[in-house]
Amino acid sequence: MEAKCLAQPQPDQALLAVDLDGTLLRTDSLIESVLSLVRERPLSLLTLWGGLARGRAGFKAWVAERAALDVDTWPLNDALMDWLRAERAAGRRLILVTAADRRIAAALAAYTGLFDEVMASAEGRNLKGATKAAALVARAGAAGFDYVGDARADLPVWRAARRAIVVGGPRIERAARTVASVERVFRPEPAPAATLWRALRLHQWVKNLLIFLPLLAAHRIGEPSLVLDAMLAVLIFGLTASAVYLLNDLLDLPADRRHPSKCRRPLAAGTLPLIWGLALIPVLLSVAAGLSLILLPAAFSLVLAGYVVLTSAYSFWLKRQPILDVMTLAGLYTVRVIAGAAALSITPSFWLLAFSMFIFLSLALVKRYTELAALLERGELTASGRGWHVDDLPLVQSLGVSAGLACVLVLALYIDSAPAQRLYATPEALWLICPLLLYWISRLWFKTHRGEMHDDPVVFALRDRLSLLIGAVTVGIVLVATIGMGV
Repeated sequence: MEAKCLAQPQPDQALLAVDLDGTLLRTDSLIESVLSLVRERPLSLLTLWGGLARGRAGFKAWVAERAALDVDTWPLNDALMDWLRAERAAGRRLILVTAADRRIAAALAAYTGLFDEVMASAEGRNLKGATKAAALVARAGAAGFDYVGDARADLPVWRAARRAIVVGGPRIERAARTVASVERVFRPEPAPAATLWRALRLHQWVKNLLIFLPLLAAHRIGEPSLVLDAMLAVLIFGLTASAVYLLNDLLDLPADRRHPSKCRRPLAAGTLPLIWGLALIPVLLSVAAGLSLILLPAAFSLVLAGYVVLTSAYSFWLKRQPILDVMTLAGLYTVRVIAGAAALSITPSFWLLAFSMFIFLSLALVKRYTELAALLERGELTASGRGWHVDDLPLVQSLGVSAGLACVLVLALYIDSAPAQRLYATPEALWLICPLLLYWISRLWFKTHRGEMHDDPVVFALRDRLSLLIGAVTVGIVLVATIGMGV
């Protein structure tokens, strides 16, 4: 008896067409390209309008010609990628079909190595919606393909397809089911709203408590009206700082995606759409400016404007300049102190500003040392998007320790100054702070040298029990020196 040959399963003959933006990618390639162009050539912002006059497809081509395309860093939809690999391994033909410019599509197809063909916007034709549907029908015939998409613009394509594969939530799934048979759904995870808190970095608002320092230093914390103004200034500065963090994250996308921890930031990871970041920046700045102009002195608004200018300069240029970058970071802390003085119409003390300059410079150098040490551990030589080299570690450490010790010296000199003698009943009690601060600075750098420091030294201080204890004891010493119960 002849053995019967078992029929081998045949691969699905229908083409599998896959969309790019929001589907294969957890980001938008056009926004990525525009940001890349602006990052490398900030003045290109002035010429974007000329590119827009070319129409949608023409604008995409104009940007793609000029932007550096870091497609290898763009976040992919991992769950969809795994399924596409399985389909390809089963012998299915995959085609990348997208409204993105053909240069971008070709680069992504080459990077992923998944696609047999590429169809994209080119020569003035924007391959989206009905135009995309017609192109696929011409290529594979009506119902001769399955289509993976994520938006309402894909409804005409799903209508012409054999089956729909949906990347998105229940709303787009319901819309797809009205025009096609839905084979599979890939849910986005987590939802954008769940990541908004992290993107705004609300935990960083604690830095804005520096606005209270001039009030405390002037011993006017007992005046309710000033306390309320200081609280309002903290809120306004927080809104402004969140806008600035979003801008910096948008401009730092390639570097953040190559960083072991920053790659999890919502914009870098693709868990928060880039358009949300772009939209929130003007909203936050407008609310902050409105509150500032209406409720606080004009001097505060000027300081706030200076903060925005300085942070923008840092995002576009200063962060790539060694030494200047850490001095700018230190200055941004000190600006908060100046803002507090401006909001309360208090003249900031020379001693307070000098102390702030040195201690915040030391903290900025801790941050940079930690980043460089992590690079050295990974076997890398230079920080992406920065001007530092791992060989600079000894220099960074010496500068940081010196700045930290200088702030202790400033405090020691202040204790014997005329302002301290006038403000404190027993200024001699303040001497007890010097060894505490000296120990805290030394311990901070000791942990940094050993690789035990958090990326942000302020976050470390807020989580470190000993740092919190030293802070509490310092507050107690200041109270003792103020009311005269001590030495």
